[in-house]
Amino acid sequence: MTSASPKAARVRPYSLTGGRTRSGHVLLVETFVATLETPDGAVEPALSGPASRMVPEIRAIIDLCRRMRSVAEVSALLKIPLGVVRVLLSDLADQGKIRVYGTGRGPGQPDRALLERVLSGLRRL
Repeated sequence: MTSASPKAARVRPYSLTGGRTRSGHVLLVETFVATLETPDGAVEPALSGPASRMVPEIRAIIDLCRRMRSVAEVSALLKIPLGVVRVLLSDLADQGKIRVYGTGRGPGQPDRALLERVLSGLRRL
């Protein structure tokens, strides 16, 4: 009989969002987000609301977003599914922990140059 090697506990993605799959904000893969700082320059971790039970993932997002990132970058760098990241980012935006920036596009077609930069960045990961 072989013994199983100990593995880190894995949390199913839907449990990180309480089963929610929709977010309150329009967060396309190319949407930019960044952590909001308090007037003294500190960044508070999110400890209230539905996100309170997943502090490690929230803290990882807050730390990563100290520099402006696209939603796709957050998902890829943290290895969290895109849908889950969208819900978590939306929660953080609702709590005033991050700011959601526009994609830099107006009505009509998406900005091709921006999409190419995002794709290039994803390929480098």
